[in-house]
Amino acid sequence: MRAVHLTSVHSPVDPRVALKECATLAALGYEVVLVAPHDGTRPPHPVRLRPVPPPRGRLRRMTLTAARVTVAALAARGDVYHVHDPELLPWALLLRLTGRPVVYDVHEDYVTSLRQKPYLPRPVRAVLARAWDTLERLLSRPLTVVLAERYYAERFPAGVLVLNYPLPSEPAAAPAPSGPRPAPPEGAPRRLLYTGNVTVDRGALLHVRLLATRPDLELVMVGRCSPELAARLRLEAGPGASRLLLRGEGRFVPFEEIRSAYAEAGWLCGLAVFPPTPHYERKELTKFFEYMAAGLPVVCSDFPRWRALVADQGAGICVDPGDPTALEAALDRLTADPAAARSMGERGRDLVRTHYTWESQGRRLGELYERLQRR
Repeated sequence: MRAVHLTSVHSPVDPRVALKECATLAALGYEVVLVAPHDGTRPPHPVRLRPVPPPRGRLRRMTLTAARVTVAALAARGDVYHVHDPELLPWALLLRLTGRPVVYDVHEDYVTSLRQKPYLPRPVRAVLARAWDTLERLLSRPLTVVLAERYYAERFPAGVLVLNYPLPSEPAAAPAPSGPRPAPPEGAPRRLLYTGNVTVDRGALLHVRLLATRPDLELVMVGRCSPELAARLRLEAGPGASRLLLRGEGRFVPFEEIRSAYAEAGWLCGLAVFPPTPHYERKELTKFFEYMAAGLPVVCSDFPRWRALVADQGAGICVDPGDPTALEAALDRLTADPAAARSMGERGRDLVRTHYTWESQGRRLGELYERLQRR
């Protein structure tokens, strides 16, 4: 059975698309073809890549690149097609006309995302969000829907959950600590880690403002950051700008670079202190599981879903994102009690090993494909 995965947006080595789903299906014996814009990287063997030219600009991506991806997918003559981007939904209906099953993989909540786009007037955001909600549901009705987040089931009740839990080797975690965490050299700043795209609604300003008043902290942010935002963050950091390290300014950061950051020694914790927005409050952020896999205590916003995932399970500390002193107190607590910090890191590792495993989600994906094959 040949499974053809299509994306006009994601890299050929995107963690979910290529490293998890495509690689898992290939290991189960499926012939897997990935159609994606070619950026010089290759998906894992034995996933076969059918490249299309990288897009130049968003509009060309949503039109010309989407058409090219669909034509290449048809040429691959799949037994099942697996679509990863909402802009491919109209083309997915064309693929459905071949009589083959088509899977729509919902990675994101674009309804709440549209409602918080700062460059759109507020009334326009609301209208676009409602329109997209209706359109996405309508276009996906003839398709099999896969969901990367639990709460997406509210909009797609028939969707199949394939949650974005980490691979056993993701990240290339440092060895589990066997004793007390080594104290940093006297006078050295405590190192804080953030991974993923760097944006205001992902807490960039809340994280960086720590540096303006706390000379004992260093912040490393590994992920794409626009040059405009990078300049603003350095201004916000003030005298602490030299202790702000942006690994991804103006560029895409491949996951291997993020993986390497996790393997570095000396992190105090992994940060995810986001301001409250409907788009993030109920998400199970992939970075939570990556921080846990690396043995890092998680310090994040005190949203109910995040608290249940992190603090209630002993893997970190939740703080009020509107109270900077609460974040500072959490960091001071981890510094003053290294045994508690180590316990949180070890608890996170255990959770990822035993509960939040891609193996369990890969089985769900395989079971879905078995049903599609029988159909």
